[in-house]
Amino acid sequence: MDTVERTGTGAPATHAGAATAERPRASTGLSELTPEESYALLASVPVGRIVYTDHALPAIQPVNFVLDGPDVVFRTAEGSKLAVAASRAVVAFEVDSFDEDARSGWSVVLVGRTFEVTEPVERQRLLDLPLVTFVPGVRDRVIKVVPRIVTGRRIAR
Repeated sequence: MDTVERTGTGAPATHAGAATAERPRASTGLSELTPEESYALLASVPVGRIVYTDHALPAIQPVNFVLDGPDVVFRTAEGSKLAVAASRAVVAFEVDSFDEDARSGWSVVLVGRTFEVTEPVERQRLLDLPLVTFVPGVRDRVIKVVPRIVTGRRIAR
C-alpha cells in the first residue's frame, strides 16, 4: 500500500521516516495506488463509510461526503451517535467501487482524526460546499476528517 502520513493540518508529515519507511506491499493480484490516484477515486463517489468507536466497539456508518482539499467533510444531526463519537476521535474513512461481472475494483482508506467545525466563518464555508445528503432531515453538525494515512489498492487483472 502506498501510504502518506499527514500532519493534523492535512499537510504531508515532515518527521523522519514518515514518507520513506518500508511498508508491506499489496498482495498478488492487487496494485497499490498513489495518493493522487487515491484522492481522484475518493472524489468520484458520493458515499463513504466512517469507521469509529461506539461504546468501545467498532462501528461503521455510511455518509455522504465532499472533499475539502485532502480532508473529508460530512454532516450529521445533533445528538446522533456519529456526532457524539466523532468529536476528536481517530477514525478510518473508506470508499470503494467494484464491478462484480468484470471482477475488478478499488478501495481507498484514510485514517485520521475528526474535528467538529464550529468556527462560524469556516463552518459556513464548509456548509456552502456541494454536499448533498441522501438522508432527509437537518444535518447541521459539520465534521471534518483530517487524514494522516492514505492508502489505496486496485484489483490488478
